[in-house]
Amino acid sequence: MARIRKSIILAGAAIFLAIPASALSFDASSGNLAANVTFSIVAISGDANLANGNYLQVILTNTSTADVLVPADVLTAVFFSYDGPALTPGSAYLTVGSLVLFDSAPPDGNVGGEWAYVKPLSGPNGSNAGISSSGFGLFGDANFYNFNNLQDPDALDGLQYGITSAGDLSGTGNAPVTGANALIQNSVTFLLGGVGDTSLANLHIWNVSFQYGTDLTEPNIPSDDPGQPVPEPATWTLMGIGLAAFTVREIRRKAKNAS
Repeated sequence: MARIRKSIILAGAAIFLAIPASALSFDASSGNLAANVTFSIVAISGDANLANGNYLQVILTNTSTADVLVPADVLTAVFFSYDGPALTPGSAYLTVGSLVLFDSAPPDGNVGGEWAYVKPLSGPNGSNAGISSSGFGLFGDANFYNFNNLQDPDALDGLQYGITSAGDLSGTGNAPVTGANALIQNSVTFLLGGVGDTSLANLHIWNVSFQYGTDLTEPNIPSDDPGQPVPEPATWTLMGIGLAAFTVREIRRKAKNAS
């Protein structure tokens, strides 16, 4: 029986890699800094604040486990290039499991009043689009749904509501990262409208980089991969069940023929 289990696992690993992707995920790291962004197209219906339709979902995460000590350790923007229809800022919410440090949590986790999406722009490495919580001379006022200013100033300028690491110790570091600015620990999920029936592949997202701090002279880490496909969890499960049944059936058939 042990051999049967091993065969199922090995065969399953091979088949999962061939499943078409439903999302694109980009990672980058340098020293103590590490980040991830995942792009996918989702259908929204029945949301009181958003029109029904397809949206580009962007999940931006500070994946570092290191303590944040200075503003240049705080993830404040993601830049990227893409070809496709003009997108419009929809909503920006705390990703499940994320929280706000040094400020009360906004209603429903809505942080749209502290982030903006802009395209076109002339970003790092020739990128033409970006999502940011800081100005960088490229972003003006917040423009995701809600628009309520959660921490002054009204315009995006400074460190407030940037993304700190999962390993951040809130009591260590200099003043800007220990209470002077509200920070988000972990991740923010953004929705961009205007996708229509365009597929993720047709948006051709590339040239991704992660920006830290409040100035473009501070760390910018380009993703070192072209984007890794992320299979749908439901598809993995169904394929796994089917593959397991097929593998067990084949092993039993061969054993019966050999006897």
